[in-house]
Amino acid sequence: MTKSIEEINLKIRDGSAVVVTAEEMPDIVSELGEEGALREVDVVTTGTFGAMCSSGAFLNFGHADPPIRMERIWLNNVEAYAGIAAVDAYIGATQESTTEGSTYGGAHVLEDLVSGKQIELRAISKGTDCYPRRTITTELLLEDLNQAVMVNPRNAYQCYNAVINRSDRTLNTYMGMLLSNQGNISYSGAGLLSPLANDPHFNLIGSGVPLFLGGGEGVIVGEGTQSSPSNGFGTVMVSGDLNSMSPDYLRAASFTGYGVSLYVGLGIPLPMLNVEAVRNCAVRDEDLITSIVDYGTPRRDRPVVRTVSYAELKSGQVEIDGEMVRTSSMSSYSRARKVAHELKSLVEAGSFMVALPTRRIDTGKRSHPMRETRQTPRIREIMNAGVTTITEDESVKTAARKLLRGETNHLPVIDAEGKLVGIITTYDVSKSVLLKGESMKVSEIMSKKVVVVSPDEPVDVAAQRLEQYNISALPVVDSDHHVIGILNAVDLGKLFSKRWQP
Repeated sequence: MTKSIEEINLKIRDGSAVVVTAEEMPDIVSELGEEGALREVDVVTTGTFGAMCSSGAFLNFGHADPPIRMERIWLNNVEAYAGIAAVDAYIGATQESTTEGSTYGGAHVLEDLVSGKQIELRAISKGTDCYPRRTITTELLLEDLNQAVMVNPRNAYQCYNAVINRSDRTLNTYMGMLLSNQGNISYSGAGLLSPLANDPHFNLIGSGVPLFLGGGEGVIVGEGTQSSPSNGFGTVMVSGDLNSMSPDYLRAASFTGYGVSLYVGLGIPLPMLNVEAVRNCAVRDEDLITSIVDYGTPRRDRPVVRTVSYAELKSGQVEIDGEMVRTSSMSSYSRARKVAHELKSLVEAGSFMVALPTRRIDTGKRSHPMRETRQTPRIREIMNAGVTTITEDESVKTAARKLLRGETNHLPVIDAEGKLVGIITTYDVSKSVLLKGESMKVSEIMSKKVVVVSPDEPVDVAAQRLEQYNISALPVVDSDHHVIGILNAVDLGKLFSKRWQP
């Protein structure tokens, strides 16, 4: 048995279509079987509500009098891209305010517009014969704009990684706060409600397919940027009119230590044309598998700790190395459910049709990393390999001599096997001499918690650690924790200053 789009849309128009949410579909298939569910159900609605950084909107303001070609534009002090035309701009969700920083950004401007709030437009120009005006400041409402078209380059990930942090420092990320030493797991996505999870082969999702976007009707433009369906990381590019949207489904957010993002409510109605479509929409959270990756490793290819199902993630805790680690979602399942039910109501009311893609998304595509023609320098290239060390049993007086002779302010402390166990500085030695004299041993004054780098890490990682921990040097250790060098902030400063020289 098969159905056609025309047949389903006819039933939608006359109000006889049977519409269910993706949350309801697995039990229906379990009860009726795939053929029975195909006969019974016409449309399955999906939904997700999560932080979608790759979002924004094209805005047209109309011409002023005298006219101006706006070369730089700020909306509520958030800069928008003006390199399009005289009075057009694109504002990105993650762009931050020039006055408020990460507490307000492009996402907030979009939410304010949709909420009916007035925003300030400020623009400057050098002035031309046809556009003589040089500055403009005015207040605008959404209704004052000729066009306000949301175009989100990358939304609705197929199945995003869950994340954990195995480092000894709390991390602030776009996946929220990650506690040190695998203190928590953060994940995103609505699981069985997620649009792309219910059409993994992109038979029904592609260019021209209508969707629920931010509370209004939108359309899928095509594959999203960075889309990688062949390994489960497909995305879609979507568009819709801001005038039809609601702040219930479009919410700005600011993540500590990361910046601004935009929560977007998005749902796609899937027509049940055949048994394959029914089978795909019978997916359960137990069937959806993703990886837990370690964000404590500051590299592109982060290590996978283990694979996990969405059922496990939603349970509230996952076992890692024999320890139960609590989980939390960065997306809202209740809002995703609300999206799916709102979309269901619209289809049942005959105001939302379904369609097949006018152009299919390539399911074999795999996203590749950036091509780098200039390799980032590694620690081993600039570290001081002639590092002076000291053992923990030696005296502070000996340490003082080494510090003076070695022309360094830091002495890595090693044990009998040559492994790093601590570090002392000129300040540590000076303080100990003033307080208790020179008879103390190094082990009594050293800092046991040492921030280190490995020789193959990029220098940018070292610079970040120096700043985060407010220190001026990093011991370089090999895989066995033997000290093989030391990296000073001065060496890094010289390197970075060269990068920006013409």
